[in-house]
Amino acid sequence: MNIKSLLLGSAAALAAVSGAQAADAIVAAEPEPLEYVRVCDAFGTGYFYIPGTETCLKISGFIRFQTTFGEDQSGSSDWDAFSRGFIAFDAKSDTEFGTLTGFFAIEADQDNQNSNNFKVDEAYIQLGGFKVGSFWSWWDKGLNGETDINGNDTTKFNSVAYLYDGGTFQAGVAVEELEGVTSKPNGVGVSAIVSASLGGVSFDLLGSYDSEVEEGAIRGLVSADLGPGVLQALAIWSSDPNAYWSVSEWSVAASYRFNATEKFAITPGAQYFGNIRNGVEFNDAWVGSLGNEGFGNGDAWKVGITGDYQITEGLATRVTVNYTEVDYDTPIAGAQDDFISGFVRLQRDF
Repeated sequence: MNIKSLLLGSAAALAAVSGAQAADAIVAAEPEPLEYVRVCDAFGTGYFYIPGTETCLKISGFIRFQTTFGEDQSGSSDWDAFSRGFIAFDAKSDTEFGTLTGFFAIEADQDNQNSNNFKVDEAYIQLGGFKVGSFWSWWDKGLNGETDINGNDTTKFNSVAYLYDGGTFQAGVAVEELEGVTSKPNGVGVSAIVSASLGGVSFDLLGSYDSEVEEGAIRGLVSADLGPGVLQALAIWSSDPNAYWSVSEWSVAASYRFNATEKFAITPGAQYFGNIRNGVEFNDAWVGSLGNEGFGNGDAWKVGITGDYQITEGLATRVTVNYTEVDYDTPIAGAQDDFISGFVRLQRDF
């Protein structure tokens, strides 16, 4: 009896163990953990990896409310308020040819005169120093503050550009489509820039040629850290009105950004325009459309001051006031020869 009982007990135990193993075999596996967004610090702050890829993406933008003031800002009114939304997507990844970038930005304005005006700000592809697409040209770079005019408001083109970056020295060339800027078809422009920086001083020399009107322009810009701020100056010369500069034959400007505190800065600025364009009203927001008018013998000058205050992280305000005086070579009916203009801005960046 003892041997029989032992055999039966052993068989029951083996059956129990086998049953437990069989039960374990059919239990569903636990789900794999989700792949959370990972921070990408290879290209600066704000980037994260797109899940499942080695591409880093940064989403940024701003919301702006602004009220401008001055002569005839909106129809017969001397002031105009508008709101603007701007959002940008910047995708980057490392390749054997350098950093590959895809950039797209769009903005939309809302005011009583122009509702829901959506437009592409920039859209381009860049691989290393090679860049193609629609982007602002090197003429868009200006001085601190809001007093200077540094290029026509049409200096954003569909372009092919290459920029060599040697650290303290840069050099670049761009071929730009000028279609629609002048009245002639098949417009092509060429721009070249050299830049150098040493310590707190940097210098840019930029030249552009508009093949449609067969005219060109040159601009030099210098920036230097000086005391508690930044001193900047520029000089422009143009052979005649063209897609890059059509305001005057020559111009000089300067500004100084004084950083009063970590949150508050004041920037006074001034600009002089020699031999301004004939037959075109000189205004604070210059419109660079081209006609048949050449430069004349009139001149203009402009002085102003801009204040910036960082209210809190991501929220800032900017206020600017400018005074402009114009001496037309030939009087233009209805044109203002002296006026005050400016704006008050509140902007939330993200």
